[in-house]
Amino acid sequence: MFFLFLFILIPSYFSSHQAEAKGKPVYIVPIENTVEDGLYVFLSRALDKAEKDHASLVIFEINTPGGLVDSAGKIAKILGNTPLKTVAYVNNRALSAGAYIALNADQIYMVPSGVMGAAAVIDSAGNTAGKKAQSYWLAAMKTAAEQNGRNPLYAQAMADENVDLPEYGAEKGKLLTFTSSQAEKAGYSEGTVSGKNELYEKLDITAADVRPIDENVGDKLARFITNPVVVPILLTIALLGIVIELFTPGFGIPGIIGTISIVLFFYGHLVAGMAGYESIGLFAAGVVLLLLELFVPGGVIGAFGLAAIVGSLFLAAESAVAMAISLLIALAVSVIAAILFVKVFGKEMKFFKKIILNDSTNTEQGYISSPDRSDLLGQTGMTLTDLRPAGTVLIQEERVDVVTEGGFISKNSAVRVVKTEGSRIVVREI
Repeated sequence: MFFLFLFILIPSYFSSHQAEAKGKPVYIVPIENTVEDGLYVFLSRALDKAEKDHASLVIFEINTPGGLVDSAGKIAKILGNTPLKTVAYVNNRALSAGAYIALNADQIYMVPSGVMGAAAVIDSAGNTAGKKAQSYWLAAMKTAAEQNGRNPLYAQAMADENVDLPEYGAEKGKLLTFTSSQAEKAGYSEGTVSGKNELYEKLDITAADVRPIDENVGDKLARFITNPVVVPILLTIALLGIVIELFTPGFGIPGIIGTISIVLFFYGHLVAGMAGYESIGLFAAGVVLLLLELFVPGGVIGAFGLAAIVGSLFLAAESAVAMAISLLIALAVSVIAAILFVKVFGKEMKFFKKIILNDSTNTEQGYISSPDRSDLLGQTGMTLTDLRPAGTVLIQEERVDVVTEGGFISKNSAVRVVKTEGSRIVVREI
């Protein structure tokens, strides 16, 4: 009776659980291109949706060269906090921050041509980061490996070139990068699959409801705009447009382009979750203060407006250092571009002929800043007042304001004009 009971119960138990699993959706989420905060926001939204739909599994299809350490840390945190089972499907490459994200998944599968590793911390200048950042990153890599039952030595070798693993092609001085076969041998991969169909078979979800969550246009635009390379370009375009607009009457194409660049900057950072409406409000307040400066002289209101605009940019940025670098780049490029436009292209381009003043007033054309009294040079006259050293002299029945060469000349003294400099007439006592 006991064995008959097991014979009846066990198949029904597995069939009921298999049916339950089939009833729950499986989500597949792409992790592509550079790892940054825009990707973090997208993955947060994808995991929230999967949790609300009680998904049985979330597969992250990874193909990334890496990216920002801070963003990778945030992504790893949400992977660790989700109650859902997660699988990293390395479809080509999971390098640097991508390797760290893969290590935080419950399981890892790779395609035959897949690679994973090379996770050294690099600063914005392309150099190896300092000891503090290296220490943090090594600890994070090892922890990610340990929490999923993987040997932390290999994770350390991915981030530290001093670890010697010649059997995996990572001699001292080289970072470890696993191939699919090496990762499977070292226990860093549950298997190598030829594609998604084989992956689904390995995970026993061939009959499951597999639903892809792709980035929409807004997500892709936000990720592109918040890229560390694109941010200084946007700020440069905005600054150039505003500067050119200041020298042209009305509001034209440069102003429109500059405004669009600023709007794109805040839109991308708002969608990516970096900026809030307070940064947009602060920027708008700064613009209003700058406009008020046109009607209220003094400079104080304008200074507050400029500070508000710069502050709003820093408030919208994830990193104050990155924003400072972006602003410096934008300012330098704008100054250089303005000089080149004016000096090199100013005479040839019709646009700059409209904003650059080429006419001048000179003596040859009959323009003078003051009357020229060179006709008095050598003339004699009589002082009508004491010259101390300035005073009045009567020269050919004309009262003339003069100065001496520095000495005192009394009234009713004979003098001669020895120098004229515009309206300045110098006399000497005879």
